[in-house]
Amino acid sequence: QLDIFFSTFTIIILREIVSNNVYALRTAKGVTQEELAAVAGVTRQTIIAIEKGNYTPSVFLALKITKFFKKQLEEVFYIKYDPSIKTRGHGE
Repeated sequence: QLDIFFSTFTIIILREIVSNNVYALRTAKGVTQEELAAVAGVTRQTIIAIEKGNYTPSVFLALKITKFFKKQLEEVFYIKYDPSIKTRGHGE
């Protein structure tokens, strides 16, 4: 006897994203993007990209920004997990 087993399964893929609190820390301190950029030695556009999550800074730059805010690295930059869920059925 042959039993045919059809199944559907779900795959969850966790994508790691480096996120940050730069915008919140900067605005709470009353610092402009230009001022932070000058201290960090980068352009204002780089600070904008970091705040929006479009750019992950180098370790060196992340440490400079962290030092400016007098915070631990994990208080400024952290890993966020973005789940991507896919459901598959038999034959896919």
